[in-house]
Amino acid sequence: MYKAIAANKRNTVLIMAVFVGIIGAIGWLVSAFYGDLTIAYWVIGAAAAYALIQYFLAAKLAVAMTGAKEIQKRDNPRLYRVVENLSITLGMPMPKVYLIEDSAPNAFATGRDPKHAVVAATTGLLDIMDDRELAAVMAHEMGHVQNYDIRVSMIAFGLVSAIGILSDIVLRMLFFGGDRRDNIHPIVLVVGVIVIILAPIVAAIIQMAISRQREYLADASGALTTRDSEGMASALEKLQAYGKPMRKQQSATAQLFISNPLTPGFFSKLFSSHPPLPERIKRLRENAAKF
Repeated sequence: MYKAIAANKRNTVLIMAVFVGIIGAIGWLVSAFYGDLTIAYWVIGAAAAYALIQYFLAAKLAVAMTGAKEIQKRDNPRLYRVVENLSITLGMPMPKVYLIEDSAPNAFATGRDPKHAVVAATTGLLDIMDDRELAAVMAHEMGHVQNYDIRVSMIAFGLVSAIGILSDIVLRMLFFGGDRRDNIHPIVLVVGVIVIILAPIVAAIIQMAISRQREYLADASGALTTRDSEGMASALEKLQAYGKPMRKQQSATAQLFISNPLTPGFFSKLFSSHPPLPERIKRLRENAAKF
C-alpha cells in the first residue's frame, strides 16, 4: 500500500514533467516562428499562470458544473455522519459535503488540499447503497483527499486546458502567419504542426492515465480506512449493476467521479478516465488479506 503511494507520487512528478515538456515544445515553436527565444519563456510562464488560476478556481467550477448543493447535517444526517466519522478516523479536517439530485449512483471529491476539500454524492447513490457500502464509497472519496489526488487532478485539469488553448492559438498563427511562415524551415514547420495537433490528445491521454492510477489507489485507501475490502467491492458491484449516465455530463469533470458519469461511446471508452469496474473489484478481492 505505502509502496503504491510512493510510486504514485513519483509517477505524478514524471507526468507533470511531460506536461511542462509539451508546453515547452509549443513555446519553442512560437519562438522559431517569431525568431525570439524569450517568447518561449513567456508561453511557459503564461501556461503556468493559467494552471495556477485553475488550481484555485477549478473546485468551485467543478461543483457548479455538476449541480451539487452544499448540505449540513440536518439536511441529510446519514451522508453527513458517514463523512464526519471518516474524517475523525483519518484525523483529517471535515470536508464540505455536497449532494447532487440525480438518480445515477455516483460520488466525487475535489479541492486543492484536505483543508479545502469537497466530497459529494448523488441521491441515486444513497438510494442503492446500504450503510456499509456508503461508508466504503465515501472512504474512497476521502482517500482521494488523503492522497492529494484532488490536487493533482486540479493541476492536470489546468495544464490540459492550457495546452488546448495554446495549441489552438499557435495553429492559427502557423496557418495565418503570412510572411513569417516563410522564415521557418519546412521540416520545422511540419514537425511543429504535428506537435500542435497531437499535443492536446497526448495531454488528455496523460490526464486519463493519472486518473486511472489514482482510482486503484483510492479503492485501496478506502478499503484500508474501513478495514472492509468486501464492502468496497460490494459497492463497486452495485455501481456496475445500477450505474448509468448522469443528467449533467461534463467530460472536464468526469475524472473526479468514482464511476464514469458519461454516456458510453467509442471515444469515451478510448479516453476513459476510469479503469474497468470488474478489474477494480478483482484487485480488491485479490488483496483483501493485505487490508
